[in-house]
Amino acid sequence: MDRSASGWINGLIGVIIFSGSLPATRLAVAAFDPVFLTVARAGIAGLVGLGLLLVFRQPRPAMRDLTPLAIVAFGVVVGFPLLTALALQHITSAHSIVFIGLLPLSTAIFGVIRGGERPRPAFWAFSLAGSALVAGFALAQGGEASPLGDGLMLAAIIVCGLGYAEGAKLSRTLGGWQVISWALVLSLPLMALLTVVYWPPSFAAVTLPAWFSLGYVSLFSMLIGFVFWYRGLAKGGIAAVGQLQLLQPFFGLALAASLLGETVTPAMLLVTVAVIGCVAGARRFAK
Repeated sequence: MDRSASGWINGLIGVIIFSGSLPATRLAVAAFDPVFLTVARAGIAGLVGLGLLLVFRQPRPAMRDLTPLAIVAFGVVVGFPLLTALALQHITSAHSIVFIGLLPLSTAIFGVIRGGERPRPAFWAFSLAGSALVAGFALAQGGEASPLGDGLMLAAIIVCGLGYAEGAKLSRTLGGWQVISWALVLSLPLMALLTVVYWPPSFAAVTLPAWFSLGYVSLFSMLIGFVFWYRGLAKGGIAAVGQLQLLQPFFGLALAASLLGETVTPAMLLVTVAVIGCVAGARRFAK
């Protein structure tokens, strides 16, 4: 298998794993406090990441890599998990998945900012169109919508795009799985402390699906997914393999409907497809 094909396969596996994050988080926040869920999943993944780094005897990152790693940790270790967990207390995972359609665009925008690129005007036209579609969808939901939940999801997309772009850039020199592992280790002391602080008085009411969901978001969403994702970006190219993010809303909506029994309305599907079209157009004119 050539390097490009391997990159696409690894990237697709990563996207499929990430697609289960919101439905799993939705199940988990029904039993766990959102802050505890965020710090516990980061703490569990951090311990596993530390073990991997020790087993494979990875050298410590250079001093110049610490700031980018801190940005990755802020975006994908703390920011996105916490903001989505808080948002999913107010909206369904099916509703939140529509916002994921903006994630590739958020990543591209931060890639432009960090890389100093000058995209053509068409890029910004598609960007504004996609944002308008998402905002219009949220407003059109009326009583079913939650301004707080929608705002938290938009914030989650922004910080996640920042973390993705910074991690993709850093993976070129530090290595794919090493980036997320070191970011997790960097945040591990604080996450461990906060896990103790927010430790619930009892787990008696926690159901088996909630425990499985905690395990999924800790190991797969927080670590294993990034192993495949950054490997795919490194082998197949960030711009090319990054297009696979456009499939994530489709996978997520299917999981929300099949596993959680949530209603996926025609409007959700229509907006998701339209947003994906806008993101695809924006990415095409990013250079």
